[in-house]
Amino acid sequence: MTKLKPWLPLIGIGVFAVLLLGVAPALLSMHWINNLGKYVCWAIAAVGIGLVWGRGGMLVMGQGVFFGLGAYSMAMHLTLESAGPGNLPIFMILYDPLAPLPAFWEPFRSDIFTLLAIVLLPVIVALILGYALFKRRVKGAYFAILSQALAVALAVLISSTIRQTGGDTGLSDFKYFFGYVLNDDGNKLMVYAIAAVLLILCLLAVWQLNRSRFGELLIATRDAEERVRFLGYDPANIKLVAYVVAAVMASIAGAMFVPIVGIITPAEIGASASILMIAGVALGGRASLFGPALGAMAIGWGQSSLGSTWPSGWIYILGLVFILVTLFLPLGLSSLLGKLKDLIWHSRGTPAAATAHTAVPASEEVKR
Repeated sequence: MTKLKPWLPLIGIGVFAVLLLGVAPALLSMHWINNLGKYVCWAIAAVGIGLVWGRGGMLVMGQGVFFGLGAYSMAMHLTLESAGPGNLPIFMILYDPLAPLPAFWEPFRSDIFTLLAIVLLPVIVALILGYALFKRRVKGAYFAILSQALAVALAVLISSTIRQTGGDTGLSDFKYFFGYVLNDDGNKLMVYAIAAVLLILCLLAVWQLNRSRFGELLIATRDAEERVRFLGYDPANIKLVAYVVAAVMASIAGAMFVPIVGIITPAEIGASASILMIAGVALGGRASLFGPALGAMAIGWGQSSLGSTWPSGWIYILGLVFILVTLFLPLGLSSLLGKLKDLIWHSRGTPAAATAHTAVPASEEVKR
């Protein structure tokens, strides 16, 4: 059992992959596959938050920024693909049919540029923001408030640019996904499978980072930043790497969210959306590998189920869950498994410890 313990997370990832890629498509209807795909997208973003917040101690309340960068990059490409070569998107025609396509839209006609933008845009933005904040040793509540403000600012910016981004109505009515018809059930299943594979890859990446030297430095930076600095490491650089990784994961999540859900609006990237991601991570357990992903999927299910039938009460339920978890389970629901395991081992180990103590010779007791 001791030899298997370091590899248990890897085995868990394998089981999770089988459930997502094998069991779910075989048992669920296409309606629930689409819903599960949406939850998987939130789980991808939550895995990155777990790395930054759970391991690094940085409460990132503005991941909606990077989620939005990936989502709108994908949405712009799919909108242009649906409009056809040389044509304007429908919402732009409604406002001004003679207006030219905005210059920043034109590169998103390319598949390769779109994929590169989904990865590189969050890297560039996270590097700039992270360098500016971490080098100035901004942390704690100040970092959380600033990151939250950025998400709000991006949502307001998109809402105010109706002619260029669709404003509050967002971008929707996507017909194709890189040449594949989105209305076809087989293609919908393919898009879901891509999202599920990306979630598994993100879990593997975080598992590898956690067990690497970087993972140890990230924890050390969280617990004793000044000591890490005295040892010759720059805590700002360590935080920056984790922040960039989480940003890329959030951007990928947003990119896959668009073809699965079929719409993206400022409401999906603003303050409430960022808080929703944080609540899922807190519920599942920010310090564990699977906790953030499972917690985000649970919160997503609650929003889809209770939020649609009881929209006025869902937000209160979410707030109550967040408060209760913070007060009584600060490490999330995943900590219950650890406590249960410790309880079992303690009950088994107590008699053995007592027997071993009584078997010690008196001469050894004297030496002690």
